[in-house]
Amino acid sequence: MELKNYHATSNAWDELLTDKLRARRGLRDITTFLRKSSLKDLNQRRYDAELAIRSMGITFTVYSDGSNIDREWPFDIIPRTILNKEWQTIEKGLKQRLTALNLFIADVYNDQKIIKDKVVPKDILASSRDYRSFCEGMTPVYGVWAHICGTDLIRDDDGAVYVLEDNLRVPSGVSYMLENRNISKRVLPELFENYNVLPMDNYPSQLLETLSSISPRPKDFPEVVVLTPGIFNSAYFEHSFLAQRMGAELVEGSDLVVGDDDCVYMKTVDGLSRVDVIYRRIDDLFLDPEVFNKDSVLGVPGLMRAWKSGNVALANAPGSGVADDKVVYTYVPDMIRYYLSEEPILPNVPSFLCSDKIQRQHVLSNMENLVVKPANESGGYGMYIGPRESKRRTAEMKRLIKANPRNYIAQPIINLSTVPTLCDNAIEPRHVDLRPFILQGDRSYVTAGGLTRVALVKGSLMVNSSQGGGSKDTWIIEPLSKREKT
Repeated sequence: MELKNYHATSNAWDELLTDKLRARRGLRDITTFLRKSSLKDLNQRRYDAELAIRSMGITFTVYSDGSNIDREWPFDIIPRTILNKEWQTIEKGLKQRLTALNLFIADVYNDQKIIKDKVVPKDILASSRDYRSFCEGMTPVYGVWAHICGTDLIRDDDGAVYVLEDNLRVPSGVSYMLENRNISKRVLPELFENYNVLPMDNYPSQLLETLSSISPRPKDFPEVVVLTPGIFNSAYFEHSFLAQRMGAELVEGSDLVVGDDDCVYMKTVDGLSRVDVIYRRIDDLFLDPEVFNKDSVLGVPGLMRAWKSGNVALANAPGSGVADDKVVYTYVPDMIRYYLSEEPILPNVPSFLCSDKIQRQHVLSNMENLVVKPANESGGYGMYIGPRESKRRTAEMKRLIKANPRNYIAQPIINLSTVPTLCDNAIEPRHVDLRPFILQGDRSYVTAGGLTRVALVKGSLMVNSSQGGGSKDTWIIEPLSKREKT
């Protein structure tokens, strides 16, 4: 393949090749493979990958014009590679970050010391859309509220890794991460022979172990269920995938009932069976019509009563979303210093709070050079990217910021790192981010890699699948010595 015609994106860090198109340290075998492979061969491998995706039924749902459209999972066969030496530092940073976030959630629903000490402003919490007063006074097992977290990481043009955001409410994407690995093994078996790629297929067992550790009843095999909104949810493939891999029951709200003893039971052909742990994939407001949205038919009446009585564990716990807020995100480095007396291992992307008068004025005066994000949106919805926006859109965003400054933060435009990607007739650089998954229960666990999302459109920074992005397998590697290769 003609990598000699590969042109790196200006002002972006290419993760495989240097400016002189030489392989970065430890990645020579991949560049050699790409140079030796013909376009015909790579397209055949891509066809094989697409066939596998189709036969395995790997899909995601896009909501468009009031309808649900199932699409096959977009996958690029060229893997994204990270040396394990660097990954070990990233892993420590991710564990540090989730530990601090859980301490923050526990604090704000109890003593609120971080508010009293004026590390986090009181009005940030008071205006939070995801603060749940019902959760006040609760202390889940191990003090952990967010048991599963998907943290989005990016590289800047100097190769440094930054945290873009934390996803603590109902983080998704891990099933696609696992399926990407299965497909890679099918279509690129020879590359696995040249690298020691750290495994990630133990995630379902690690997830089950984490969920089992928070069971209110000490027993070897607690009853764990996955609570899904149903087949029309965009992440239903993932719900069923994880339930199957864990050997857990996949249930909807109508399959569960709360008894007079404030315990949760699952309806089975043999009668009611008590449930110990619920891995819920339903947003807070739909979990229990007795407490939240009274019109919800997705949840279970009395579920919050059972949870607050300590008779069932919920992962993630209700109210975790208070830390899944892009405004609260800006205070995470301060949380790490406050709760752990440590310096953050992974830095945040520099951010401007529109709720602050001086910072807001800076944002309004420099819109063309900034990315503006709503505090509680996900999937790239509502995002404003200055250089790509029309004057009309800019005026509208300024109006929205002035009307509700608490709801917006702004960040400088980060020229996301690129990875070689197989396009129509050539290998070209495309921008990527990375979502590793972190588990926390009686111990912490980080996936060896994560879901690499790639912007398939040339020059685009939008990596979300809902916005036309795709994905890659992520290899955390220990390069083999020449002796090991032979």
